[in-house]
Amino acid sequence: MKNKSVRFEDWGLTDYQEAWNRQEQLLNGIVALKTRNRQEQTSLPTPNYLVFCEHPHVYTLGKSGKAENLLLDEAGLAEKQASFYKINRGGDITYHGPGQIVGYPILDLENFFTDIHLYLREMEEAVIRTLADYGITAGRYPGYTGVWLDPEGENARKICAMGVRCSRWVTMHGFAFNVNADLSYFNNIVPCGIDDKAVTSMRSELGREVPVKEVKERLKGHLAGIFGMDLH
Repeated sequence: MKNKSVRFEDWGLTDYQEAWNRQEQLLNGIVALKTRNRQEQTSLPTPNYLVFCEHPHVYTLGKSGKAENLLLDEAGLAEKQASFYKINRGGDITYHGPGQIVGYPILDLENFFTDIHLYLREMEEAVIRTLADYGITAGRYPGYTGVWLDPEGENARKICAMGVRCSRWVTMHGFAFNVNADLSYFNNIVPCGIDDKAVTSMRSELGREVPVKEVKERLKGHLAGIFGMDLH
């Protein structure tokens, strides 16, 4: 029996390491229940979570990333009041900070569909639809994950980065959606290992601050609709 019930949690401004630990704890609990179901031949429903938060300034490097894509040394990180972590998701380097919605869906994909590429495309679609609500036309850049503006043009720019990990079809990590983020922090990295494309935000595109709480509600609605979640 597929469990489409998803518990939503907003962790607010949370230290990156703390959020990572909390994600691991939720993921491990789901994996343990799946193992128990298999061993005892039971079918207890596995829970799902959708977490939103913001992080203090931090750079994270995925498993396939190159350390030289961080253009700061330890002194530079200290000056920017930023931290740095090598982590176990896919993708290269990215930045998280205030004014950015970081989404961590911790889902048992066996409750939805077992296709990690479709999972990424559906997350992208939720962000694309959210941007459309604000009159911003977005799409995908062939060969790359994430959400882009003007992907086919000379001014292609990324507004949402993605990187996930999947263990026994349970997901963690997710997406970083620039709403009012300070884009100057991206100058200190080669974002996602792509050195010839710009990064943007809703604030930059619209020329005004955008209420993050409002964007979260719209994004939640689109994720729930696309995935068929019973969100609570």
